[in-house]
Amino acid sequence: MSLSKEALRKTFWRGMPLQGCFNYERQQTVGWLYGLVPGLKEIYANDPEGLKEALVRHTGFYNTSPQFTSVIQGIVLAMEEQKANGSELISGDAIVAIRTALIGPLAGIGDSLFWGTLRTIGLGVGIELCLVGNMFGPILFLLIHNVPHVLCRYYGLKFGYEKGVDFFTSAEGAAQMQDITDATKIVGNVVVGSMIATMVGFSTKIVIHSGETAYPLQDMFDSIMPKLLPLALVFFCYYLINKKHVKTLTLLLALIVFSILLVAIESIPIFAA
Repeated sequence: MSLSKEALRKTFWRGMPLQGCFNYERQQTVGWLYGLVPGLKEIYANDPEGLKEALVRHTGFYNTSPQFTSVIQGIVLAMEEQKANGSELISGDAIVAIRTALIGPLAGIGDSLFWGTLRTIGLGVGIELCLVGNMFGPILFLLIHNVPHVLCRYYGLKFGYEKGVDFFTSAEGAAQMQDITDATKIVGNVVVGSMIATMVGFSTKIVIHSGETAYPLQDMFDSIMPKLLPLALVFFCYYLINKKHVKTLTLLLALIVFSILLVAIESIPIFAA
């Protein structure tokens, strides 16, 4: 089985509105799945249950640099194709692990290259022309940023799919697949852990007074483990969602109320710094 040019073309165009349904629960997941649908439908054309499983499999958290998402799409579709062909080396968990492992590194590369470099260069050129009244200023800005962007998406999809197919069908790929799966699971966990430490903000300014001595509660937590409170909060939310089946919106509103209460408590003189 090999994906048709039509399916790849649709995947390419559907990847453009990746952030059209961005949300704070799973971020780019809706756009990610929307881009995969044509390829998945073709791969699992004769297997409705396999298609359902694949669609559910790709509803997990996803967030990376939009310019590099096509590379991940290509690799994932190549893996889905091998799984549909009956490969015992490719499992649903392996596909999710590869996807999770790639989103972090490619996000760093893409953001640095496109947002940090090309956009800055484009703005510099565009603003300089605009200051002297040249109408090509905004046009050059858009071209400098978007021409490499579109080329990266187009060739990234082809590269990811073709190289993925070549690798997973080779003897070398078969021998290394288990090692890659194990490694990507480790990288995926590291990525998730890093996101907790950098994206979840939860600390306290409460200071416990005992006579003339003040004990900042946050320093006590940090002495046990830095970022302990964000980690505890994430695990608690995970428990409520997956074990107690609390709705995400309900949990979000509860966190807002909880945050307001903590701020009110911190304003009490006995706890204030």
